[in-house]
Amino acid sequence: MTKPANRPSPGTAICALDDLDDPGARDFTFGSGTAAFNIFLVRTDDTVRAYVNRCPHAHQRLDARPGRFLTMNETRILCGGHAALFRIEDGLCTSGPCAGKHLESVPVEVTDGTVRIAAE
Repeated sequence: MTKPANRPSPGTAICALDDLDDPGARDFTFGSGTAAFNIFLVRTDDTVRAYVNRCPHAHQRLDARPGRFLTMNETRILCGGHAALFRIEDGLCTSGPCAGKHLESVPVEVTDGTVRIAAE
């Protein structure tokens, strides 16, 4: 897969690991306007995953309620637009109109307590 022109370069710092609830999710935007690159991080234990903040069904932001990405029990990613559910570990949609599709993952790594964009 080709890296989108607006995706931050590998090594770009996103946030401190301690800035993420465990479990929890938080969104980040790089750039602005039509060139903005929107992602969200999901932390479970010491594992952090990142996905583009866009539903594969309607191509809208997942957080219809700003900053809300997880189900109440914090075990799935929830699309606030139409209630599709996605697995945290791989972004696979398990129910809803986009069942079987995946969220677009963004490679990240944690180094010295900082979450950074990783090389693909």
